[in-house]
Amino acid sequence: MRSSDLTSEEGTQAKGLVVHGHRRKWSPPSPYPLKVGLRGMVGVLRRTANGTAVAPRNPDSLRADKIAFGLGLGSALPTTEGQVDVLIVGAGPAGLMLANWLSRTGLSTRIVDKRGTKIFNGQADGLQCRTLEIFDSFDFAHRVWRESNHMLEICLWNPDENGQIRRSDRIPDTIPGISRFQQVVLHQGRIERFFLDSIKKHSDIDVERGVLPTAFDFDDSKAADFNDYPITVTLRTLSEEDAMPQQQYQHQKTADGQSIASDGLFRSNLTADDTDDLVRAAETNARADQVESVKAKFLVGCDGAHSWVRQQLGFKLEGDSTDYIWGVLDIIPVTDFPDIRQRCAIHSASAGSVMVIPRENKLVRLYIQLQATEHAQGGGKADRSRITPDMILQSAQRILHPYKLTYSYCDWWTAYQIGQRVGDQFSLHERVFLAGDAVHTHSPKAGQGMNVSMQDTYNLGWKLAHVLKGYSEGSLLKTYQSERRRIARDLIEFDHRFSRLFSGRPAKDVMDEEGVSMEEFKNAFEKGNEFASGIAVNYGASVIVAKEGDSAEQGDGTDVRTQESHRVVSKPQLATAIPVGKRMPSFKVLNQSDARPWHLQELLKSNGRWRIIVFAGQLTAPQNMQRMKQLGARLGAPSSFLHQYTPAGQPIDSVIEILTIHAGPRTSLELLDLPEAFHPYSEQQGWDYWKVFVDDQSYHEGHGQAYMNYGIDPSRGASLIIRPDQYVSWVGEVDDYDEMARFFSGFMKPQTAGKEVDAA
Repeated sequence: MRSSDLTSEEGTQAKGLVVHGHRRKWSPPSPYPLKVGLRGMVGVLRRTANGTAVAPRNPDSLRADKIAFGLGLGSALPTTEGQVDVLIVGAGPAGLMLANWLSRTGLSTRIVDKRGTKIFNGQADGLQCRTLEIFDSFDFAHRVWRESNHMLEICLWNPDENGQIRRSDRIPDTIPGISRFQQVVLHQGRIERFFLDSIKKHSDIDVERGVLPTAFDFDDSKAADFNDYPITVTLRTLSEEDAMPQQQYQHQKTADGQSIASDGLFRSNLTADDTDDLVRAAETNARADQVESVKAKFLVGCDGAHSWVRQQLGFKLEGDSTDYIWGVLDIIPVTDFPDIRQRCAIHSASAGSVMVIPRENKLVRLYIQLQATEHAQGGGKADRSRITPDMILQSAQRILHPYKLTYSYCDWWTAYQIGQRVGDQFSLHERVFLAGDAVHTHSPKAGQGMNVSMQDTYNLGWKLAHVLKGYSEGSLLKTYQSERRRIARDLIEFDHRFSRLFSGRPAKDVMDEEGVSMEEFKNAFEKGNEFASGIAVNYGASVIVAKEGDSAEQGDGTDVRTQESHRVVSKPQLATAIPVGKRMPSFKVLNQSDARPWHLQELLKSNGRWRIIVFAGQLTAPQNMQRMKQLGARLGAPSSFLHQYTPAGQPIDSVIEILTIHAGPRTSLELLDLPEAFHPYSEQQGWDYWKVFVDDQSYHEGHGQAYMNYGIDPSRGASLIIRPDQYVSWVGEVDDYDEMARFFSGFMKPQTAGKEVDAA
């Protein structure tokens, strides 16, 4: 019997569906057929007090104190039970970034993925400046930098007056000076490997592969207590066969005849999600019989555009798809095209567009616009079965004419239709969160997808840790949606403009209103470089960003205001080149004790600590030294906020770390001239020699000119508060202790007073 033949009663008896819901739109079919699977079943049935499943009469009847959606598989009951602080669904880059954050916190964390293996080739490949800065804060950017292909130049190719493509311009791929890193490309499999190695180094967290979530329950009455477990998820282990995606293979041209290259269609948005098929296969597969019920304090869905977690919550992706169909080839090209090892944006007169992305190991990725509209199904998604590597190659050959292009080796390929959507909500009661493709989808040509997805969970990870450890109030978690949903909306707006310009036909002349102006395209590329780099992210006013303006307007509309009694406002004029709400820029400074130069960002490791950076100015001026002594006395006092927010038995810098950068010269100051608060003392390890730095000339690496580049007057100085994710929260006077204390009081929880212990 097919699932579509089941009535609601028969379906419930056969499948054990349990649906409790909060209010939602619902249109009852007749005679209420059950949609078996994990999509489209919300609101189909509700269960009465005596256990009978009935179809609700109207939408209002789908209201209860608890919401539980899910599919009970057969008659099997959970055989084991477990508890966890954070359960992550999805082990792509977003999920691994979160697991990597949490691996450094000591919190119990589990991460599951329905796939039986990590990615080994293909998929996302572009890594932007900000992403590399984040990787460096986790100590593995050097591995990416060494293996990746570095993108330094973009060549723009457009048709000439005769309709033949020609190189019309060259521009830098990354804005010079915007970061100490530039854009690179390296396939997603290597990125996942670096994450896995980092997680293993810092914890016992393992990715549980071939594990499928099949049921979800949320107890709303427990949502406000962050020590409780309001979430219950049923997990089922799949057989190795079921956990492997169905691949469509193509015979490729090789010197020895034929070989097989895997396609990427199982992760393409042209492929229907196979979660339903996996669930049904798991029912009958005797090898997949391990079922577990897991209670969690937090659940994070990093499970892609077809997100199971999002479907359980009833949240939606809002937006639409364009008509543009694109193919992707990862090949070792054989060609006479002169810029094949440069990033290129190529517009042909009438055959479409292609983007060339040179990659590692001699590979080149081609993003090719497919002109064959017959591959679309009635204006909807393309028919993937009719898209082949040869078809993609032929389109590229038409675009590149008169240049020749072929290949003997194809590493990976896929096809997709551009969709631009943003989730209507990113969290449920700040206990269930969505990240990455689960809440935003867009074209991949600007290299944003993997980067923005990882930065979602980079934003979320430390916030979860601080709330779970009791350092911060739960209100901190509201800033995740406020900050990241606004970024997602900005991304979609950028992608709309960029995709239209890239996919459109070049204008023949100034009177051609339907065509795309190539000058406009170049300008968009140049202006979009800062946004695409990730450096342009600017978080709005909130409890953790002290700046002027309305927090709802600067975010996504979520109320993240601090109470007026705790509110502080930055003095941006004290550091004119350090925008509040943006990531802290990096310039070199010298260690006061040993003269070693460091990039400032290298001192801001992702270890969960807040930082106060004191730009002390010229300490040869008596008034500046006096200010430092007064600030040091207040910070070092037993009643200071440093002691108030440090848990008993922890080092004084374990939650809030103080760094000092004075304006030099280095030889004018001895470390012990400064109060102990700026270089804490340990009976076992002595003074901390890694807290005080100077803006001065190094012996071998020049002068960082930090004060000049940050726009700080060395005769006056400034103090900054930096978030654990390196974003600037507050700028104020060097010695404004009261403002610092008021800022932290807006969201942090006092800890039990106790004697500090030595740092590990």
